[in-house]
Amino acid sequence: MRMIFTVFFIMTLMAIPNLALAETIQIEFTAHDSYSSEVILIDAGDTVEWLPTNKGHNVEFLSGPNMNTLPKKSEIDAFYSVIFTVPGVYLYQCTPHGNMGMLGLIVVDKDFHNLEIIKSTLLPHVADSVVKRLIKIAKSKAKLLQ
Repeated sequence: MRMIFTVFFIMTLMAIPNLALAETIQIEFTAHDSYSSEVILIDAGDTVEWLPTNKGHNVEFLSGPNMNTLPKKSEIDAFYSVIFTVPGVYLYQCTPHGNMGMLGLIVVDKDFHNLEIIKSTLLPHVADSVVKRLIKIAKSKAKLLQ
């Protein structure tokens, strides 16, 4: 019995550091039809929460490393949370305001392997120029963290 307890205790201690390393990042819907953080770099296992601090917004993923496993679109004016486990770049928008440039970019594990897919996402001119700006910001942030 003592051996079982010891093994269980050691396994529990081994799991704690992994839980402690995962972070939660919060992004607010702003009154200016934008996200409070347009570009974030996170580690696999981190959680991103979108807070409905202003009405009329949501989160809809347009592209990511695996199109078959993109998170579902959130409801308008709803709290939304996603745990990111797959490395790569994720592009998302507010469904009602994406055409006007309300977009965001998440880079998991500083992995840009699917960047060409993100760049080829068909968007209206304004949104496309915003994505180009967000990509430059993401690359710059990744360089600073090296």
